[in-house]
Amino acid sequence: YARYGESLESVTEQMESVRAAAERGIGREELAALLPAGAARNALDCALWDLEAKASGTPVHALAGLAAPGPLLTAYTLSVDTPEAMAQAAAREARRPLLKLKAGGEGDIERVAAVRAAAPEARLIVDANEAWVPEDTPRRLDALAALGVEMVEQPLPAGRDEALAGLDSPIPLCADESFHDRTSFEAVSGRYGMVNVKLDKTGGLTEALACIAMARALDLQVMVGCMVAGSLATAPAMLAGQGAEIVDLDGPLLLAEDEAPPIAYRGSWMSPPSPPLWG
Repeated sequence: YARYGESLESVTEQMESVRAAAERGIGREELAALLPAGAARNALDCALWDLEAKASGTPVHALAGLAAPGPLLTAYTLSVDTPEAMAQAAAREARRPLLKLKAGGEGDIERVAAVRAAAPEARLIVDANEAWVPEDTPRRLDALAALGVEMVEQPLPAGRDEALAGLDSPIPLCADESFHDRTSFEAVSGRYGMVNVKLDKTGGLTEALACIAMARALDLQVMVGCMVAGSLATAPAMLAGQGAEIVDLDGPLLLAEDEAPPIAYRGSWMSPPSPPLWG
């Protein structure tokens, strides 16, 4: 993920750096000590969960001490565009129960108003993508609350979101770029009421489950999201997403090609992965 300084080359290099350890039989705790949180560790951590499940004949949810996963309702993402274009996209997806609107700063209220008119029955959440500035944030939050928006994700840039401390927001605020793993909780404290747990940020399912447990202990709500990714990357996140207030795992729906067998979607409802895929 380029936002965090990652590339295909850097991720491949990180994975190759632990090849010898992996081939001799690395464990998840050892892996966490060898690689930083990120996409490479995520791939290997989730592969180790799957390997243990297939070798033992025990599904990952049982290995992790969790209940068997059930279907999840995912948000469906509308890319940032002009209000007119976003309204057209919303009209095509108006039957989906939950729409996530990518925002960009100026014009966001007009974008959301256009989507609300085009999809009046849909629940709406907004991802501001770090694009707002502190002086405009209270006004925008009030306007979006009036339009029925249920949550705003990362309104200010990570590392420059201190203006959110003590803000009386009419809408729950969710930390995305400001939240990566358990070391991030101190930075988001008092600024956000929800954290977006993404396995490519936490470095795998192991840390994601630990983050969710810690969020619950701190009385924070949980969103489980994803990058643009296929079914194999999305499958472990479905386990993390059980019980989350918001699930945003539409990555496979946004791809031209996917793994086989893919996660099955019926509209915005997604079924747990089949064992041949993962888990």
